[in-house]
Amino acid sequence: MDQFFKLSERGSSVGTEARAGLTTFLAMAYIIAVNPSLLVEAGVPMVAAVTATCLGAGIMTILMGLFANRPLACASGMGVNAVVAFTLTALAGGDWHAANAVIFLEGAAILLLVLCGLREAIMDAIPVSLRHAISVGLGLFIAMIGLKNGDIIVANEATMVALGDVTSPVFIMGLISIIATVVLYSMKVPGALLVGIILSVLAGIPLGLTQLPQGLVSGLDFSSFGAPFLADESGVMGITKVLTNPMLLIFAFSLMMSDFFDTMGTAMAVAKQGEFLNEDGSVEDIKPILIVDSAAAAVGGLLGASSITTFIESSSGAADGARSGLSSVVVGILFILAAFFSPVIAIVHSAATCGALVFVGFLMMGEVREIDWSDLLDGFPAFLIVAGVPFTYSISDGIGFGFIGFAIVAAVTGQIKKVKPLMWVAVLAFLIYFLAPVISNLI
Repeated sequence: MDQFFKLSERGSSVGTEARAGLTTFLAMAYIIAVNPSLLVEAGVPMVAAVTATCLGAGIMTILMGLFANRPLACASGMGVNAVVAFTLTALAGGDWHAANAVIFLEGAAILLLVLCGLREAIMDAIPVSLRHAISVGLGLFIAMIGLKNGDIIVANEATMVALGDVTSPVFIMGLISIIATVVLYSMKVPGALLVGIILSVLAGIPLGLTQLPQGLVSGLDFSSFGAPFLADESGVMGITKVLTNPMLLIFAFSLMMSDFFDTMGTAMAVAKQGEFLNEDGSVEDIKPILIVDSAAAAVGGLLGASSITTFIESSSGAADGARSGLSSVVVGILFILAAFFSPVIAIVHSAATCGALVFVGFLMMGEVREIDWSDLLDGFPAFLIVAGVPFTYSISDGIGFGFIGFAIVAAVTGQIKKVKPLMWVAVLAFLIYFLAPVISNLI
């Protein structure tokens, strides 16, 4: 095991990987409850949605660990699952099979791009300053997710974002989570992030947030498996509806762009914490990561679980010491077990993970020193990414702002030659991505 996962070579151990895997799993565990609750709105049976969510995440995370040997975990992505539930299903006439067929097709398309080397080549064409900016933007994004989970920041119509209610149990739990994580980390307690989550769960008992599980074991339902190739009441398969509907095909392209660059940002963020990020901001051995992630999107559609993607919460495990794919195998096994014990996993309130995510965001801010803010071509596009990712609550949107901004600044400052050919391809793709709603309306 040590030789296969290169544990000694990377300064890790079986115990560290197991502990860090549990940290990542607990940071992601909310998806077991959230994803099915959204898919039910699309018409997927609840137990089938839970089964697909857990088994899909478990299988693809184990494959990530075995094939890529990096501490990255996969599960149904937030945002895309809402698109499946409230947009794609409606466009497909209420057929959730067709909505998942869109996911299946866009995942297959990305996998083809990876196998052709295009996805990796585009990543290599990204300027170094923008790579660092992506890490910083992801750090702020992760921290924002954590603060939102703990109701420390809340939506506000007048100011967009505001401080939450300091007397609410969720706010208190989130604050306890942050304080516990910082104190434990400063004391060099092994597994500080995991222990912080556990202490927060215990603190949630008197706060009324940690409830006894509603049962222990849940059954499995495989009725959503093969969704793109299942027919509705009219006898038409979901994938047939997609291939004959231009609007659904446009959505497939938009989701492909989102998956394409979300994973790039996530991999860079986790690589920074897991110590497999090169000095120029590139990720070591990125291709196997991209292959598994791309296949995961297609598998998510095939199982009816929405798009499965690499989770940014993986950075919490990397920050807790994970350095190899063994931690991913641990996460995957826990997800598979969760398919049977989801009522127990559901007791971990999202506010309990607030401290881990906020602290990871803090750790990632160090990349800001690597950006030359005095150079307009380096600094301004980097700023667009750093601000764009958290402010739009979208990794791909923020990256798109920076890419387009880089091309514009390069053009007006006479440095157009610094924009590599594949960077232009990415810029053009982002322009189409941003204009997709307009194109859809015209059609």
